[in-house]
Amino acid sequence: LAMVDQPAGNPNNRADLKSSLLRNRAVTDAYEPGSTIKPFTIAMALESGKWTPTSLVDTRGPLRIGRFAVRDVHNYGTLDVTHIISKSSNIGTTKIALSLPAERLWKVFKDVGFGALTGLGLVGEQPGVLRHPSKWGGEIGHANHSFGYGLSVNMLQLAQAYTVLAADGVRRPLTILKREKPLDPADERRVLSAKATQQVRVMLEQAVTTHGTGAKADVPGYRVAGKTGTVHKIVNGHYAKNRYFSLFAGMVPASDPRLVMVIIVDEPKGGAYYGGAVAAPVFGRTMGGVLRILNITPDDMPTMKIAGADQPAARTTP
Repeated sequence: LAMVDQPAGNPNNRADLKSSLLRNRAVTDAYEPGSTIKPFTIAMALESGKWTPTSLVDTRGPLRIGRFAVRDVHNYGTLDVTHIISKSSNIGTTKIALSLPAERLWKVFKDVGFGALTGLGLVGEQPGVLRHPSKWGGEIGHANHSFGYGLSVNMLQLAQAYTVLAADGVRRPLTILKREKPLDPADERRVLSAKATQQVRVMLEQAVTTHGTGAKADVPGYRVAGKTGTVHKIVNGHYAKNRYFSLFAGMVPASDPRLVMVIIVDEPKGGAYYGGAVAAPVFGRTMGGVLRILNITPDDMPTMKIAGADQPAARTTP
């Protein structure tokens, strides 16, 4: 496990030291996760048996729920469930979530670790907020939770949740220490089915293609699976206009995940603020370096044919 905060303070330089720079924001700060939560909504739907990756949803909007409206950035028309993830459709995700009881969504969120401390023991960790559906405020609250509003998580929790997707639905305890022995199976807990998580990983891989929102998270030579997120900041109890958090959460290699990484950028500057434009490129560059350091073989490594391997052994004559 590695965690990085920027900007950060140097405890050896007391002259310029600010307390705000000493926070480990990966655990002390909680955020609404936005669209990075959608894979868990979809996993819940797949497990129900009511939905499949090819099920179709009309995502034309806006979608009216009482006096509220759910919108997408673009009008995508009819999408299958896979493209609801790759295009990050709020309307599609909402319709899927509302077709099933809110308790199911809450249980999946709870089972992957949201709303509770990770157990890592780091000072100042916040558990975030995950209320029971009875306190969600009806259908609009159910809708908001399905695409990452109305709850808050720290970035370590989000990374832990993505390890469940990477590990075929099994939740394992986090540690910052290298394990000398294999993990005791008693410490593992299945919280999602292998089939559902494998299907979600395929969808997340589609999200990092040319036509997906996470295309800039691409790592040349490796199959990447991940999800973007863009969230309005809350200032003085209200969503602030033109102030955002940009997120990307993903795993590599998608074929057999070894690494999970979560990136969050607080109030990106320069005009761009979507997770796909801001956080995804950071993921791609950083993960590329990590894969090289760990010497993880690329997915597209060509199979080397040994010269003569398919030929009969040579005969010698006296």
